[in-house]
Amino acid sequence: MQEEQEELKTRLSEYQIEHKALDELIEKSAHSETPVNLLHMQQLKKKKLWLKDMIQKLESALIDDIIA
Repeated sequence: MQEEQEELKTRLSEYQIEHKALDELIEKSAHSETPVNLLHMQQLKKKKLWLKDMIQKLESALIDDIIA
């Protein structure tokens, strides 16, 4: 049980770091003077949304484990 919670916390931290990095990359690209590859930008945004969903699921799982 404790190992499972630690694994969830580790994955949560990794996803949060990756989400923040993607957010910064998207912002930087949007404000850059160089042309933006729209397909690549769309893929980055989809990955960012997926990460957001995973973060919420992991946070929910951790809260459920604490309550149980």
